[in-house]
Amino acid sequence: MNTQNKTYLKRLFKILHPGHVVTANWLESFGISRNLQKYYLKSGWLESLGRGAYKKPGDTIEWHGALNTIQMQTELRVHVGGLSALALQGFSHYFRMRNETLHLFSPLKTKLPKWFADYDWTMDIKHHQSSFLPPDLGIIELEQQGILIKASAPERAIMECLYLAPKSIDLVECYHIFEGLVNLKPKLLNELLSNCNSVKVRRLFLYMAEKSNHQWFQFHKLEQISLGAGNRMLAEKGVYIQKYLISIPKELAEL
Repeated sequence: MNTQNKTYLKRLFKILHPGHVVTANWLESFGISRNLQKYYLKSGWLESLGRGAYKKPGDTIEWHGALNTIQMQTELRVHVGGLSALALQGFSHYFRMRNETLHLFSPLKTKLPKWFADYDWTMDIKHHQSSFLPPDLGIIELEQQGILIKASAPERAIMECLYLAPKSIDLVECYHIFEGLVNLKPKLLNELLSNCNSVKVRRLFLYMAEKSNHQWFQFHKLEQISLGAGNRMLAEKGVYIQKYLISIPKELAEL
């Protein structure tokens, strides 16, 4: 091995951290060509995780290590959201645990890398593509087993739950989660609601916020939040809430 290749190999060992994935494009940005990558793979210094993605030989990769790679090494906007984001931040005792499901959110027409989508992560991954909220608003960094990942703050995560309800998440369950969200930030909530283009989410959020009667609700600038026009039926034979123009399950109305 010549001196230049040794330099690149040292560079590889420096950037290839345990629990992390590196992409072929990322390695190329450090001067490690595709031919060198093939050589390192053949020599046992790299191990393939799928087409265009590598890890340390013998290393165990979990979803957060792979997600960190997507978020930091590619231009894709993908974050942990909804119930998964709430669980990571300690709110899982307010809803039924679904450890087998990871909810990821991204803008419309975003495709997860094939190496990530095809890998067996021992859990069901739900990829939700939507444009009902600005892609970067209410996104925070969380540490998962020493690895940083981008996820929804609780203020955004509960809105993502409401976006999926009632088809994917029960509305009564959403309200039980709502009851536990006692420390939400009014400024961020107002910004999210003002930029939310889902009438359903805005109406459900305001209904549940008023019903739960948290202290932060008094700081809402309700005059800036449009409820739109027309009724929304979210349950058959439901209870109609005239103030918010929604029909909701009887079980929720009676809580």
